[in-house]
Amino acid sequence: MPPVGTSTPHAPSVARTCAAILNLLLPHRRATDPDLPAPVEAFPGQLRQLADFVTAGDQIVFTLPGFPCKSPSPTKVLGHLPDEGERLSLGFLNSLCAAVAQVYPPGASMVICSDGHIFGDLIHVPDQHIDAYADELAAMIRRERLHRLSVFDLREVLGELPYDEKRARVHAQYAPTVEELRAEVRVDEATLALYRGITRFLTEDTVGFEGSRSALQRDCRARAYGVIQRSRAWGDLIAEHHTRSVRLSIHPQPRGAAKFGIRLLDARDAWTTPWHSTVVHRADGGWELMHRSEAERLGRIVLRHGRPSHVESA
Repeated sequence: MPPVGTSTPHAPSVARTCAAILNLLLPHRRATDPDLPAPVEAFPGQLRQLADFVTAGDQIVFTLPGFPCKSPSPTKVLGHLPDEGERLSLGFLNSLCAAVAQVYPPGASMVICSDGHIFGDLIHVPDQHIDAYADELAAMIRRERLHRLSVFDLREVLGELPYDEKRARVHAQYAPTVEELRAEVRVDEATLALYRGITRFLTEDTVGFEGSRSALQRDCRARAYGVIQRSRAWGDLIAEHHTRSVRLSIHPQPRGAAKFGIRLLDARDAWTTPWHSTVVHRADGGWELMHRSEAERLGRIVLRHGRPSHVESA
């Protein structure tokens, strides 16, 4: 309900406000179709989600699945804890919420739905590393005073149960079948792109595999379906726990998708994230994500709080 003494906005005013908020997101859109025009009218689902908040005069809540854990590949990342890539990304997301308040006074907040435990067994990252990553992420938010952000993970849902049991419960309750996903991959370009992208990540991130290259490919293709199953399950669980939200994604999304793809930092590959890479501070003052093996050729590793943080280019 609107606060006492205020009135419900008229429909044209709601539409203008929603368009203004979406225009703040559009410059940072992560798209599977970047060459197509993307006016606000191309995102009716997001406009409806925004209108639900704006009509009521409520603070907007964004939900963003992501920030799971660092890649296990030492050729990509500097360690298993959040670093400058996460710090800059969280700061950007907080500033995006602050910008919303300039066009819509109730403002916005964002729930970072850290999804590492959902598929930690599939990506071969120990649960203790995922816990440490999520705890440091929350500490970083407090340290940087990013008051518009919060973290939500499996511990919020299923408490202290063993992680294998948590994963099994979520999978059983929410995940689509592999057969359903295979059928979707055959007919839907976005799902096919997601499947290929995850397969590539798993292939790059697998450390110590002793079989042949073709055996590794088969293993990663099978695990990719598992990751998509769990990701879909996590999305449904988030929707159940955060029934009113504007749904964002760190994966590239087409126009009109249920989620709006958001870019965190500059990278040459639209699929690159801070947790799959190392951030480089360029000589021109900008920041760019790339694999550690490439970043280290450009400069020196800088420490923050006694840990590797980023690479400063020469």
